[in-house]
Amino acid sequence: MLKGSVQMDEPVGRTRVAMVMATIRQRIAGRSLTAGAKLPSIRGLAGTLKVSASTVVEAYERLVAEGAIHSRPGSGFFVASQTAPLSLSEIGPRLDRAIDPFWISRQSLEAGPGDLKPGCGWLPPAWLPEDSLRRALRSVSRADPAVLSEYSSPLGLPPLRQLIARRMAERGMEASPDQIVLADSGTQAIDILCRFLIEPGDTVLVDDPCYFNFHALLRAHRARIVGVPYTPTGPDVALFAQALAEHRPRLYITNSGIHNPTGATLSPVVAHKLLKLAHQCALTIIEDDIFADFEPLPGARLAAYDGLDRVIHIGSFSKTLSASARCGFIAARRDWIEGLTDLKIATLFGGGRLNAELVLRVLSDGGYRKHVETLRSRLAKARFEVAAKLKAMGIMPWIEPQAGMFLWARLPDGLDAADIARAALARNVVLAPGNAFSLSQTATNFLRFNVSQTSDERIFDVLRAVLAQARGGGA
Repeated sequence: MLKGSVQMDEPVGRTRVAMVMATIRQRIAGRSLTAGAKLPSIRGLAGTLKVSASTVVEAYERLVAEGAIHSRPGSGFFVASQTAPLSLSEIGPRLDRAIDPFWISRQSLEAGPGDLKPGCGWLPPAWLPEDSLRRALRSVSRADPAVLSEYSSPLGLPPLRQLIARRMAERGMEASPDQIVLADSGTQAIDILCRFLIEPGDTVLVDDPCYFNFHALLRAHRARIVGVPYTPTGPDVALFAQALAEHRPRLYITNSGIHNPTGATLSPVVAHKLLKLAHQCALTIIEDDIFADFEPLPGARLAAYDGLDRVIHIGSFSKTLSASARCGFIAARRDWIEGLTDLKIATLFGGGRLNAELVLRVLSDGGYRKHVETLRSRLAKARFEVAAKLKAMGIMPWIEPQAGMFLWARLPDGLDAADIARAALARNVVLAPGNAFSLSQTATNFLRFNVSQTSDERIFDVLRAVLAQARGGGA
């Protein structure tokens, strides 16, 4: 059954008073109750939450003591005038904070030099083109002073947009440079598009599982999120159609090239069916293609079939070049470009010209194509080797991806990926439990492995130990 993002999954053992308090805090954090707003009556809230009136009275009194709300004799209870800052963790489903998406990101980004990160989403530094980046940095340092000090043009660096247009054409997508807007990252591109396309309360479809930061971004925009189960060839078309009929979404966000976290690729048949449904229901699709350069041969692209009508194509260069040189892009229909540019100016002003210049120089370097060819070969070898070692422990890949860095793998029956992740973290290994990617929380026994970060034998030693511990075999 398809589920939206509004859930009340309370931890076991939470008292009823604490549950009522958490409900009010969540509504305040999510701005459904704003500063000065009147709270539900005691009797009304008791009926809604199916608790006693005395429980609500005690909860309200405790919230008054905290300063979150205040009472007005004869009028009721009201939200305090100083509303707490937005809390994304309060808006979304009640995930275990030990393994939620923000935790995975924080642990991966803050890991020390001795920590191992098979759960992170990027390549090791040794896999990136350091020499090309250093040459590009030297070239940029000698450039005209304007490059080092001026804002970029509103659309972004023209030569880089021209190069992106040529690269898209190689994958069957037609976009002129004036249909391309540069952003500071793929994540920022989605953020701008959400500002442009949706309003708070609008419904957005995502794959289940999908990249966890899609959830975080959509919660930040107060969207209602609905997940559609993902198959080895794309979203389940029948359930996708059902979601369109039931929820009337404004937007669908997906990876159509190499899917994160599953490593699957969209089939041409499914792509055509999705586009037919999108046109029937006036659905806009954001196609996130940040893993494009990992593919030996271009797969199906919704933007290629659609001609940038209902599909917006985005990409970035963080995965193959450098996560430090943040640069992404949006390719969209011509009549949307002015509005997107205005939003870019409003939220970013000129954009990162230095990063754009750096990316342009690396991509124009004759060694870049050789670099990505080497990456593809290394990833193919790593996928085979890591999959074999996981299978030997009873951790089975969902599919055998044809490209990319991810393996979506199922733990042996009866094991919880969150428990495995906690135990591994205690041994300085950061894993990515499946439910962080799943809106419906149905990936309890899955882990996502980044094969480029899973070469160290200590990772498998830790996995063997924590699996044995979880089965009752000791540490």
